[in-house]
Amino acid sequence: MLTCSSVVSGQNPSLSHVVTHNRVTIVTNPKTGERSYPRWGVFPDRDVSVRKIILHLTLGTPDSMRTAHWDYCDNVFIRRQGSVKNASKDFEIARMLTPYGSIFDKGWEFGWSVDITDFAILLRDSVEIEYRHSGYEPDTVGWALTLDFEIIYGPPVMKPLDIITLWKGNYKYGDQQEKMEDKLLPVSFETLPGSGITRVRIQHTGHGMDEPRGCSEFCSRWRELYYDNRMIQHRVLWKDCGSNPLYPQGGTWVYDRANWCPGDLQNPDIINIPSSPGKHALAIKMEPYNATKNIQAVENICAFLIHYTKPLQPNDVAIEEIIVPNDGKPFNRLNPAPFDPRIIIRNLGSENLTSVVITYGENGNEDKTFHWTGNLLFNESREITLPGIITGNQGKNTFKVTLSRPNGKKDAWEGDNSLVSFFETPLKMPATMIVRLKTNLHPQDNALLLINAMHDTVYRKLPGMLKADSVYNDTLRLDDGQYRFTLSDTAGDGLEFWAEPGQGNGYLRFFDLHSRLIHTFESDCGNGEMLSFQALQGYASDSTVLLSAFSLYPRNVKKNTELEMVTNRPAKMTVIITIDGKIIERHEFDKVLSGTFPFYLGYLPKGRIVLEALLDGKSCFKGRLFRDL
Repeated sequence: MLTCSSVVSGQNPSLSHVVTHNRVTIVTNPKTGERSYPRWGVFPDRDVSVRKIILHLTLGTPDSMRTAHWDYCDNVFIRRQGSVKNASKDFEIARMLTPYGSIFDKGWEFGWSVDITDFAILLRDSVEIEYRHSGYEPDTVGWALTLDFEIIYGPPVMKPLDIITLWKGNYKYGDQQEKMEDKLLPVSFETLPGSGITRVRIQHTGHGMDEPRGCSEFCSRWRELYYDNRMIQHRVLWKDCGSNPLYPQGGTWVYDRANWCPGDLQNPDIINIPSSPGKHALAIKMEPYNATKNIQAVENICAFLIHYTKPLQPNDVAIEEIIVPNDGKPFNRLNPAPFDPRIIIRNLGSENLTSVVITYGENGNEDKTFHWTGNLLFNESREITLPGIITGNQGKNTFKVTLSRPNGKKDAWEGDNSLVSFFETPLKMPATMIVRLKTNLHPQDNALLLINAMHDTVYRKLPGMLKADSVYNDTLRLDDGQYRFTLSDTAGDGLEFWAEPGQGNGYLRFFDLHSRLIHTFESDCGNGEMLSFQALQGYASDSTVLLSAFSLYPRNVKKNTELEMVTNRPAKMTVIITIDGKIIERHEFDKVLSGTFPFYLGYLPKGRIVLEALLDGKSCFKGRLFRDL
């Protein structure tokens, strides 16, 4: 089954979408540990010029079952072109690490994107795309999967000549009975005629948990790539998970991992090597390691070599992304934002990019201009912060960025020089309000900072100013204007995290002078959370719109737990406690404004428990508990 849209006309560049999987319900096969979902799609003809291909992957709650729970490693493959199938030529084009989904409700979904232009030589005509879902959880929970291939037409940056597999497999790490270096062997190849760039594309994640270091999932280790016995990359395989835009999740999402995080479509490593004639060799070397107990670590590696011509144009720049302002979910930790637009540009020309003119503005207002200077090699990208205030109206707004004059020259192709994002303006808040912080047992990890549009600090609470398990009420008296408030956590586990009951429980909330709740920060926020707002004298929040804040502690439960809550107006509260979707307890509370509600769970079996709170019939909180005997 396939879905293929027609080319959008009247736009530069033109594009189309090939949707191979449209909300396909995927579940695990607990008997074998994997289940495949193949679908066909019709991609551009071989003689059509393709500039770029972006894979958009969306996971959501299925219509017919609850959301899956666990962080499994999934893969997207090209399995067949037309009737041709050869297992040795199967290509992994993307790698998805699923989130902990137990707290996601009906209607939830989240999307990720990754550039897969390196496979444009294969994504032609009829192609069978397979999504392989791994794991062993019951097939009564799952995901709704959508794979959307965005095809952008235009002249290629460089022409692909061939693609070959370098390494593909799960290589044991630290096992002296099956040494990794005996399996992960060097690969020899010969440069093709006309080749200008030899590109290595690597997907690499670590899994398993041995002793003494917790490899490979929870140990930092390095990898080196060698070209003709010369090291061309030294890479520490470790990823900070505390800033994941998909948060909170129903498991240990904040823990840093071996080059991946739960709820993450992995970006591959891209290494470009200038081509030279003759035979060459590529090799991978891993940091030496000997496991001593519970030996199970594996390095999941899939790497390709793509022969390209030289870049076809000397001066060619592209706008890759508008990070701020942007209401897309991958950018939710930085938006809405009142100032400091942020973008990513990429040099696609053979000449180093040393300058570019950036024009930007909102809603058709008068444009601003920024002259960027620097030094970007071919295919290098750079995040740039642009000066100025971001203005907008209530509701949806547009922000447009246009690049021009790379290195003072005309751009080779202007089809990727402009980009538009959609955004909403920050909240309006009273200029006088109360900041209420309850610290946990590790206040040395936390800090609060408020800055205005001129980047002046107007309020701060530093770690040395905070005591453990204490409540601070500070009154802010601000001038009218735009502000950014930041809560940071240097330990990466927020003000509260269910798997670490020893850190206690904290929260951060804003109230007006009538003690009405006007905003709450998520306590389970990893590295922290940001709020931008517009302060206005005399502004009163709309009390008809129900706002609420909840705290559930402890999450690791032996007998008792407590649900603490506050709202901005009285509401009927319903608390539902479930195990595997089955309702165990249901409690009703009338006209609740605030309070602490104890629950005895000592009679329940060991395992996962979910506590959900509804206000006036609407789900406002869903927390994961673990019954620990």
